[in-house]
Amino acid sequence: MSKYIPFTTEQKERAASVDLEEFLRRRGEKFITSGRDKRLASDHSITIRGCEWFDHSSEQGGRAISFVKQFYGLSYPDAMSLLLGDDLGGSYPAAREKVPEPAKPFTLPPQSESMRRVYAYLLKKRCIDREILNAFVRKKLIYESCERSRDGTKEYHNAVFVGFDEHGVPRHGHKRGLYTMGQSYRGNIEGSDPKHSFHYLGGDDTLYVFEAPIDLLSYISLFPEEWQEHNYVACCGTSSIPMLEMLRQLPQLRQVYLCLDNDAAGHAASERMAALLKEHGLNAVRLVPQQKDWNDDLKAEQENKMERSELCQTFC
Repeated sequence: MSKYIPFTTEQKERAASVDLEEFLRRRGEKFITSGRDKRLASDHSITIRGCEWFDHSSEQGGRAISFVKQFYGLSYPDAMSLLLGDDLGGSYPAAREKVPEPAKPFTLPPQSESMRRVYAYLLKKRCIDREILNAFVRKKLIYESCERSRDGTKEYHNAVFVGFDEHGVPRHGHKRGLYTMGQSYRGNIEGSDPKHSFHYLGGDDTLYVFEAPIDLLSYISLFPEEWQEHNYVACCGTSSIPMLEMLRQLPQLRQVYLCLDNDAAGHAASERMAALLKEHGLNAVRLVPQQKDWNDDLKAEQENKMERSELCQTFC
């Protein structure tokens, strides 16, 4: 049991105001840029900005003290002592005072002259079915961007997964880097409206919910029968906001399949979404990939097909 330490009001405020990015960086944590926020490389569902954090899986958040308690499993006194420094001297800097920033208007990045790179990446690296990819490209739901660095000396190409509102206006964009070596970039375009993340509406009474656009495409590649009739949404994370928007747009829904990742964040988000669906009078079925996600399942199936083909050529 942790020894009780009477902290002063000034110490409590100083601990709560610690810059979480600097605190975690000193402790070896790495980050992925996500708009104005930083996403933890070890847990993509958690974003931080200054002294504030938010877990998109559990939809909980707060300031530095609550983060350290939850992330490290510490008691309140131990979390306070860690944030203030072993000698209570305040060894971690305070986050800069948050200044309200004007909302940046949502703008899709410029298109590349060709789709060569995005096709090569999604077909060869991710094993997405060509006809399914063609269908999404024709609807302008996927394209290849060509963006220049600030100094104009470099070009960056990304796969862009576009989310439209009910009027056909693009409101959301999720970018995925096309470089196959090392850690490629992925994240939502700044100004994206989470209600209108990447989705496909077929119009029937079923909805399939995924974390990532590539998982959505992978699932359809695995189970293509009558896929055009169903409805699919990728939350681009584990937020329930895109799913709830689908419920609003599709009052005919009777069945929702939760197809999130086979990991702790995916299971937790599925339980939370199932509870929300129950409140709306809808039945939820959890579909769990055998591997970590549906793209891993798809790639495993393609490898098995190649092995069977090679065996057949050898012994048939």
